Amino acid sequence: MTAESVWNNCLNFIKDNIQLQAYKTWFEPIKPVKLDKNVLSVQVPSKFFYEWLEEHYINLLKLSLNKELGEDAKLVYIIKMENSFGSSKSFTEKIPSQYKPKIKSQTIESSSNFLKSELTNPFVIPGIKNLKIDSQLNPNYNFNNFLEGDSNRLARSAGYAVSNRPGGTSFNPLLIFGGVGLGKTHLANAIGINIKQKFPEKTVLYISAEKFTQQYIESVKKNNRNDFIHFYQLIDILIIDDVQFFSGKAGTQDVFFHIFNHLHQNGKQVVLTSDKAPVDMQEIEQRLLSRFKWGLSAELQTPDYETRISIIKNKLAVDGVEMENEIIFYVAKHIKSNVRELEGAIISLMAQSSFNKKKITIELAKVVVEKFVKNTKKEISIDHIQKVVSDYFQMDVTTLQSKTRKRHIVQARQLAMFFSKKFTKASLASIGTKIGHRDHATVLHACKTVDNLAFTDKHFRKYVEDLTKKFSD
Repeated sequence: MTAESVWNNCLNFIKDNIQLQAYKTWFEPIKPVKLDKNVLSVQVPSKFFYEWLEEHYINLLKLSLNKELGEDAKLVYIIKMENSFGSSKSFTEKIPSQYKPKIKSQTIESSSNFLKSELTNPFVIPGIKNLKIDSQLNPNYNFNNFLEGDSNRLARSAGYAVSNRPGGTSFNPLLIFGGVGLGKTHLANAIGINIKQKFPEKTVLYISAEKFTQQYIESVKKNNRNDFIHFYQLIDILIIDDVQFFSGKAGTQDVFFHIFNHLHQNGKQVVLTSDKAPVDMQEIEQRLLSRFKWGLSAELQTPDYETRISIIKNKLAVDGVEMENEIIFYVAKHIKSNVRELEGAIISLMAQSSFNKKKITIELAKVVVEKFVKNTKKEISIDHIQKVVSDYFQMDVTTLQSKTRKRHIVQARQLAMFFSKKFTKASLASIGTKIGHRDHATVLHACKTVDNLAFTDKHFRKYVEDLTKKFSD
């Protein structure tokens, strides 16, 4: 008999006695290492993995081993850990199974000084031992109050499809991107909430990229990196908010790459949010960016006038406040930048009315909106940039967007693309679509051309300086 043959026979017995998903999660990763008489040594990925087996499958392991090696069979776990203290070598920790109480000893083979931590999981998420974890979803962010409009229809529809068939659509991963306050976090939470309602047996976890990074750094400090990875590999639906936070963090990107691969290969759903499209992300490894593009990248854009009216009416209905249409239309017309600021203006208006015991009138709305807009940083739109550039070169916007290759028109178009990238949070693809239906590669080329010409051509540099002043006024 060999370790491989004994363990394969054990696996055949185990597979017949547990659910297939549990078998794939907890037994397929185990590797037989050595058979010494009646002692079988197997390698497991982490201490957390070992703890789970001992707590949940001890009797099954005992029955399968006794069947192969007799009543005196013994099992020893070998945990291959990564060393985070400067040595390139790994170390192993051998731990005997507790179902034979007479085996008390445990040895550590290490290539460097290492203080062994207790066999406890490093994470603060409650209930990790039985995977009944807190999903950390915000119940206020659901599909019912995420109103659909032209600006978000694709992202909302894709999110809803994912929530009905997590891991079962081509939208895996689903990357939702857009500027501040457009509803990325809301939609990500809505997806998680809908999944929890329809598939209560699935494990859903929402976490910010910043918190994920902090957990990873802590796991490296405590030499629990394997536990960290394995924990995240157990999640059925992983939702990471603001994934652009991974930029420049090589260690975090590397560990997320491995977690992502495992989840994707096992049909688990990954949902990501970002303030920019993958093509615009800086200091993110190409291998990770390529995986972001495997599924669907859906943009949330600034809501149009009709959608803004719907958002205001929905907010008023939820709060039980009545407001005349004239006031609703006025607020929707003047607060354009994003949903968060729009709702903030309505809240301010209701507060002014309540605290001062005044009726909400158009005069009050004008006062509140004026103060609100004045204190809010004005975002320059792509349409405004095209108008300013067109006026500067004494042409109309239609000419700027045309397919002509005349030099002065091409340069004006490239400058419009350059300033759109500089002053807006729109993706390269969105900029290209707005400026004559070009693709993102054309916009990227335009930005590089403007940078080069501004450095080498003094006349062109003056164009850039003049236009920059106009946008700063």
